[in-house]
Amino acid sequence: MLTVEEAILAILNHVVVSTANNVDLRDCLQLVLAQNLSTPHDSPPFDKSMMDGFAVHSASFDGTGDQKLRVLETITAGTIPSFTVERGTASQIMTGAPIPAGADCVVPIERVKLDESHPETLTVCGSDVAAERHILRQGSTATSGEPLMKAGTLLEPQHIAVLAEFGVANVPTYRRPTVGVLATGDELLSIDQPLTPGRIRNSNEPMLVSQIQRAGGNAVPLGIAKDSRADLSVKIQKGLECDFLLLSGGVSAGTMDLVPSELAAAGVVQVFHKIQMKPGKPLWFGQLHRDNHTCWVFGLPGNPVSSMICFELFVRTALRKFAGSPSPEPRYIQATLTEPVTVKGDRPTYFPSRLEHTNTGTTATPVQWGGSADLRSTADANGMCLLVPKTSAYSAEEIVEAIIW
Repeated sequence: MLTVEEAILAILNHVVVSTANNVDLRDCLQLVLAQNLSTPHDSPPFDKSMMDGFAVHSASFDGTGDQKLRVLETITAGTIPSFTVERGTASQIMTGAPIPAGADCVVPIERVKLDESHPETLTVCGSDVAAERHILRQGSTATSGEPLMKAGTLLEPQHIAVLAEFGVANVPTYRRPTVGVLATGDELLSIDQPLTPGRIRNSNEPMLVSQIQRAGGNAVPLGIAKDSRADLSVKIQKGLECDFLLLSGGVSAGTMDLVPSELAAAGVVQVFHKIQMKPGKPLWFGQLHRDNHTCWVFGLPGNPVSSMICFELFVRTALRKFAGSPSPEPRYIQATLTEPVTVKGDRPTYFPSRLEHTNTGTTATPVQWGGSADLRSTADANGMCLLVPKTSAYSAEEIVEAIIW
């Protein structure tokens, strides 16, 4: 059996980064930028006002006293000034509008004195005037040609806003993976079917589909495969058309655990089988090379919590690598236990927990978890703690490693 670290390394050594292509900016959320981008123009592209007010020439004010000025025009955002501001004049200006020639200060509208009977004039106090006040100069936030965004950036809303500002309508990104999901087992029912003796509903498919979506992949649900070679073979072939195929169940050592042999019959080469961890020991990983297509295959344990945790550790790592992430490995943080917890056995346990950020750091509260089949308890969790077996219980205030889901 491999350790978790050895399995992660094997996955990273086999999964390759997808090809890059240009994607419409509106479809780029949580894709990874495939190349460095340079700033195509200055930002802002012109000197602009940061306030609603009046643009004035600061050198025209000799002290702190009042001065009456003649209003030349009103400059709104999106228009071009027509007049040069000189001594004794001002232009009314709106936030975001271009600064007129001659002006080097904007006095906020609430700081000037207006006379409704003489709207063509206003009075400004010299103490409210200073060069460069309330003006954002061209290129002050970004200069044409300087680095804009690095390859490997995971595109979040703030990055998309920046790209939109600079007119990057088609963005070079790595491709979003397609991930087939196939649940196996004669015991499984569709979620809309009533329970019958000996049967359970297929919770793994919607769980894995939502995990794939959260990880930035395109999920392809393939339904339920019966515990028969004929049914498995047909549905495996369909799933192998995807970039990744996830099968849940059928990878242990029972007489009906047919997945590894059917994958081998389909040409999938095993990379490893079984991990030194709890839950998730039966995990299977392999790959298929066919013509110009590669599919990486995970045989996940049938027990739902095992399947969930194996996805977060191993499948998410593979999807990150494929999608171009520069750091695809599981992302551990340190957390302080809020209560004692005991783990049994000789394998590291990934224990469902509630992780919370506080002023003093992250805390972890293990949920009341009954093992790999206890899916209900995970509704109280938003992550997991890594608990390595030891002779005594973990105590409250002990620091452990954790992963946020």
